[in-house]
Formats: sequence, structure tokens, C-alpha cells
Amino acid sequence: MKNAIGLLSVYVALLICITPMHGEETKSSKFNPNYIAVEDVTLSSPNGKSLSKIGKGTLVSARNPRAGTLDLKTEDGKFGLANREAFSRLGSNITVTDDTRHVAEASNQFAFDLYQQARKTDGNLFLSPASVSTALAMTYAGAAGRTEQEMASVLHFARDQNTHEGFSSLLELLNSTGDKNGYSLSTANRLWGVKGYKFEEAFLKLTGDKYRAELETVDFGQPEEARREINKWVERQTREKITDLIPSGVLNHDTRLVLTNAIYFQSGWSSEFSKKATKKTPFKLTATDEVDVLTMQQTEDFPYTEDADVQVLSLPYRGHELSMVVILPKKVDGLAGLEEKLTHDQFAKWMKTLQSDRPVETYLPKFRMRTALMLSKALKSMGMSSAFSDDADFSAMSKSEGLKISEVIHQAFVDVDEKGTEAAAATAVVMAPTSAAIPNEPPKPVVFRADHPFLFVIRDNRTGAILFMGRMVRPDEA
Repeated sequence: MKNAIGLLSVYVALLICITPMHGEETKSSKFNPNYIAVEDVTLSSPNGKSLSKIGKGTLVSARNPRAGTLDLKTEDGKFGLANREAFSRLGSNITVTDDTRHVAEASNQFAFDLYQQARKTDGNLFLSPASVSTALAMTYAGAAGRTEQEMASVLHFARDQNTHEGFSSLLELLNSTGDKNGYSLSTANRLWGVKGYKFEEAFLKLTGDKYRAELETVDFGQPEEARREINKWVERQTREKITDLIPSGVLNHDTRLVLTNAIYFQSGWSSEFSKKATKKTPFKLTATDEVDVLTMQQTEDFPYTEDADVQVLSLPYRGHELSMVVILPKKVDGLAGLEEKLTHDQFAKWMKTLQSDRPVETYLPKFRMRTALMLSKALKSMGMSSAFSDDADFSAMSKSEGLKISEVIHQAFVDVDEKGTEAAAATAVVMAPTSAAIPNEPPKPVVFRADHPFLFVIRDNRTGAILFMGRMVRPDEA
């Protein structure tokens, strides 16, 4: 028998199931909010009867006895059940655990390995290693034997590491918001399985409990209809930024499962660029070729460091929980050399030496880009060959028949302007049948002029997790 599996990544709110309330707390109990409504919400009773409504921005005290539903109350005494996707967790209520840090570190190591493969393409490049890592982690949950070992090695999962618990806490943190709700950051997962197919209960429980990836049945006997349904979900959850993720022809009547992950981010800068200061200036494509682009400008005490080869600037977003790190070669034609030497350890060194003790005169082009990648070849080159072969072992996912990954599809979008950044990404893993130093001196203003190709990273400062990364070669490419 043939079969196929796919993984996607895209912004989405988590799907929610309705669960009953377990009693009303006394009026004298202290109100401790841990969620905030991100839209207007109707509260209901366990039998589905509407009780009351609360508005966007309302703080609630809630618990989540089953994935998908919040059992909540408000400070003014309203209570009821509501869809989890209508709320964002308050970040102050979430503890960054050792498991969270270990998974973030593993994802970052994978990020730089993957970038070394992806950079072989020409032109602008943008991807979400966190999205790909999460999608593959769900697939890894169904792997066994040599396939499991190879995936663990490529994804930098240690044998003694509580990987799935770490991803669970990391995803919870990324789906939270600062108490002032200064930005939007969401991830989501979902499984799309063929009707009537036997998946291992342990696999479904793990992906459901740790990744909030509920199983939804689809008819892969109508592959185009199934493709449109999944792509529509991806498009909706990325706010129309990621479209047609799964190309025509990828799914067919032998497809058994598609695993999807999604990530979306939108935020203003902590210090916005003035539109009045934006002007067209030359951007040096090479030492001899240039193009005029819209360039933003401001002077502020941003975290900054440099070494003999690069300048590194960190631009914080609202709330300072996330930042864009721009890595600018000092030489106009220095990008290739920078990419060649780019490693996880080198990036970590730059992050440790960032300092905010001087004003930085910053020049950064406005830019927008979209990247679509097929990652199977890259992942094989990184050492994940068994998962794509007829010897693949995904028996922890299903024992009904053999499964292998046939393709991993990724798409990402980013838009950077004076107000801030919007970014989204989607990944699809498709499985098919097996057939066989800053010096010590008084602070002085420095100039950071990104007028030639550079690298950039969007990271979560709480865990260090790299959510997006890419390179800007030509800003006028939209």
C-alpha cells in the first residue's frame, strides 16, 4: 500500500474543544488573570447555552482542563466556557523551564545547519527554522529505530532530553502575550488524516497533548479538494500571507496524513522609525552595482556589537520580548564570507557581547520578501536520509503500513517598514509509501548603515529561540 504525510507551518490560533465548568469560585477569592481575549467572545454553559459576552482585551482567570476549551471567569463576575483560540496566554504566568531552553537551543542549532543548506539558492532568502523544527518534531514522535535516531541527530535532540515536553512549554510561551498585549505571536498545529485510517493512539495522544495538534479527517481520495481545504486553513491562519502552500500534485489518493504547524508574528518596533526620515538612498548590490531603495533612519541606544568583519544591531519590538538582529558585513561584498562562517556558536557569541551603552545611527531599508522551499534534499544532506527511504520506520505513527517522508515544503513571508514587522511561515512534510568587543572607552555614536547585503534574525529574547532568519540581497524585490 502507498501512503503520504505532510507537515505545514503557519500562523493559527489553537483549536479548542468544549469542556464543562467545575463550579464557580467564591466572590471573595482573589482574581488572578492569566489570559486576555484577542477578540469579542461569547461565553456558554456546558450544554451550549449562551451566558454572556466579553470584549476584546478583557483579562480572564481561566483553566484549560482539555485542549481547546477555557473554563473562565472575569473580574466582574462573568463566567463560562469559551474557545481557546479567542484568547492569548499572559506571558507573566509562564515559567521558562530547562526543557524549554533545551528545545530552543536544539532548534537554534538546527536553524544554522538548515540555513547552510538553504543559502545555496540565489537571491533573497527568508525561512522559519522554528516552524520546520516543530513540524519535524511532530513527525519524529511517530518515528522508531534508525529513522528516529537520525532525526534526533539532525534536530539536535539529546537522548536524555524531554523533547516533546520542551516543545509543549515553548509553544505555550510563544502563544502567550505580554501583559500589555504589545504584539501578536501565534503558533498552531493540526493533523489531517484520511478517514478510517488506523493511527497509533499513543502518537495521537502525544501530538494532541504536547502540540495541541488535533486530528481532522479529510478525503484524500479527492486530493485537490483536500489540498484546497488544508491550504485554506493555512491561508486563514497566516492572515492571507501564506497561500497555496501545498502545490498541486503533492497529495494523492494514497496520502494518509498531513501534519501542519503554523507561525505568525506582527509587532511594532519599541522605537518606531519616522516616515518623514525615510528617503531613497543607494543600496550596493555589489562593489560596482547599486539601486535606489527606501531607507529608514533613526538614532537610538540599541543593543550593538561588532568585530573585525561585521556589525551586529538588535532592534527590539514592543515589550522587548522579541527582537530583530541585523548582521551587516563590513565589506560590501562580504555576505558570502559571512554566510560561510555563520554558526550557532558564533551567533551566540554576538548575542552575549551586545551592549546598549551608546547611540546607534541606524539606516535600514524597507523590505518585503516571500520564499518557497522544497527541503527534502537539504534534510537528506544533513543526515536525515532514512526518513525519506523505503527503509523508513514510522511504526510509532501507524503499524497499518510503511510510511516515509516524500517531501518537506516550506513557505515564509516578511514585511519590514517604519512601524515594525509582519512575518508568517508554513511548512509541509509529505510522507509517501515505502516500496522497497566593544573597547573600554566613553560611549560614542556609531553608524550602522545597512546599504549592502545583510543577514537578519527574529528571535524570542526570553528563550533565545530563533523564529525567523534570512538574508536581504536586494530590497526592491517584493
